[in-house]
Amino acid sequence: MTPLDSFDLAILRLLQQNNLMTQREIGQSVNLSAPSVQRRIRRMEADGVIAANVARITPEAVGLTLTIFVEVELVSETPDDIDAAKARFRDAPEVQQCYYVTGDTDFILVLVVESMATYEEFTRRMFFQGGNVRKFRTFVSMDAVKSGVALDI
Repeated sequence: MTPLDSFDLAILRLLQQNNLMTQREIGQSVNLSAPSVQRRIRRMEADGVIAANVARITPEAVGLTLTIFVEVELVSETPDDIDAAKARFRDAPEVQQCYYVTGDTDFILVLVVESMATYEEFTRRMFFQGGNVRKFRTFVSMDAVKSGVALDI
């Protein structure tokens, strides 16, 4: 991976705010030509610095009104069991984020669902029928005070 310089970081800051900016607009903001901006963006995409260019959708606008945080503790923590849990959580469409963590809890999940009934179905499928879950603890968000994906670079 090519080290990032000040121009790359400036481009990344702009793209985090609005990835629909034209390369000409970015170039004007960072004092580079549009072709130079294009080359840098393509390099950062190829290097995996820019992971994706996606639309961030407001969950409530599409009927997903509940954000739920779940601590999950596994029964068995063998490498195979950990990998199996990672794969199951990664493949679940309700899971927006999954973290394998240290401490008493093995995983922290962030889910976005339409209702508590949907969450209950998720728990049955993933925690009870899926096996290897000792216990889970649920936290329902009352308000999203801050939710973002922009990094402080």
